[in-house]
Amino acid sequence: MTAPGTAPAPPTDPNASSASSKAPSKKGSHWIEEWDPENEEFWNAKGEKIARRNLLFSVLSEHIGFSIWTMWSVLVLFMGPEYGLTPADKFLLTSMVTLVGAVVRVPYTFAVAIFGGRNWTIVSAALLLVPTVAAFTVMEPGTSFNTFLLVGLLAGIGGGNFASSMTNINAFFPLRKKGWALGLNAGGGNIGVPVIQLAALAIIGAGGGPRVLLGIYIPLILVAAVLAALFMDNLASVKNDTGAAKDAAKDAHTWIMSFLYIGTFGSFIGYSFAFGQVLQNQFGRTPLEAAYVTFIGPLLGSLIRPLGGWLADKHGGAKITLYNYVGMGVATAVLIAASMEKSLALFTVAFVVLFVLSGLGNGSTFKMIPGIFQAKALAKGLEGEAAAAYGRRLSGASMGLIGAVGALGGVGINLAFRQSFLSYGSGTGAFVAFLAFYGACFVVTWAVYLRRPTGRITASGTASEAKSQLSYAEV
Repeated sequence: MTAPGTAPAPPTDPNASSASSKAPSKKGSHWIEEWDPENEEFWNAKGEKIARRNLLFSVLSEHIGFSIWTMWSVLVLFMGPEYGLTPADKFLLTSMVTLVGAVVRVPYTFAVAIFGGRNWTIVSAALLLVPTVAAFTVMEPGTSFNTFLLVGLLAGIGGGNFASSMTNINAFFPLRKKGWALGLNAGGGNIGVPVIQLAALAIIGAGGGPRVLLGIYIPLILVAAVLAALFMDNLASVKNDTGAAKDAAKDAHTWIMSFLYIGTFGSFIGYSFAFGQVLQNQFGRTPLEAAYVTFIGPLLGSLIRPLGGWLADKHGGAKITLYNYVGMGVATAVLIAASMEKSLALFTVAFVVLFVLSGLGNGSTFKMIPGIFQAKALAKGLEGEAAAAYGRRLSGASMGLIGAVGALGGVGINLAFRQSFLSYGSGTGAFVAFLAFYGACFVVTWAVYLRRPTGRITASGTASEAKSQLSYAEV
């Protein structure tokens, strides 16, 4: 699976010198002209080293992007009564930040194919200065809610870094390594959520204010942009193809996987924004008390995401995703019981378990994408490089759409909590809705990707469809 609309890379001589893997001088030294990760000799000789280097600095940029995207989940903890904001105002604020982060994922995905992975990483990292400096400027009592909302919307661009980073790194690794590589890339980015929460905990504990936290991130953003410029590469084989986006949008599997990704990543990012506020509003925790535990769930959920990708590589993403939804449903049922019984200890443990499962599911669902389109290619009768090119083209283009729709789940979670607190004074009503949604995700995963077709196969076309459906169990 490559970037949106990626054309297949030409065959590469694995014995060629490293200089031959670079583009002509007119493009510059950071352009790689020939790239063939599926060729094991090329991969072992030099491809893996290059891919891992780009992965490392992509993770750094995406990590800071996640921190900036989710910084308002932390900043609202600093905003006491003197700021004049109600719990509903804060949930609305974090919902809108999440919404922008979801929407910008689509253009960020295609920016890699237009500008190059390295070039866009530099730009997208530098752009993080805008919301950070803006928040540093307005973060004080007396600022209007509308101003906070406008500045919060700027932070949404940090959510776009995930899409461009995943699309870029996806092009560097062979199919057999994608689950691990994409899981590690995404997990390293996701961990930006607990890191900024831990930083906030330390600052609150030391008696500092929100501007101290923001001031720490401004130089880190500059470092990420400079390191990307020095050590990352562009792949010349990643070429813009608007037709790939249209084809991916027409494919039902793009939207089915978007639905499933709402259940996993939507839960992760939504709960990351909401966990501290729920503890404050439902259990009366102070900002410091809430900060002591809010980072644990996102931290564990981020660390386990590569494991979800690895398990999917080994056992099939559909199977891991199915069992994962069972676990998420059980954890949510426990949350409902803990919420009704007002048991803070049980509530906190169950919430952390739900975070862990959402992270595991993030890895398994994203690994399904290249496998699904590869299975479709084989079902169409394509073989060899033709099948691989078809799978890379559509799976790469679908990643931005799936990532964007999945992030919209975070918007839904924050809006659900907002309505639940307005209507019932607690988050219980929201958790009931989440439980029903996880049940629907379980049914869809089983029905589309794991259910064995029944009845006799009487025509060659039906046989082909049956073969295709059965192969999804291994995606």
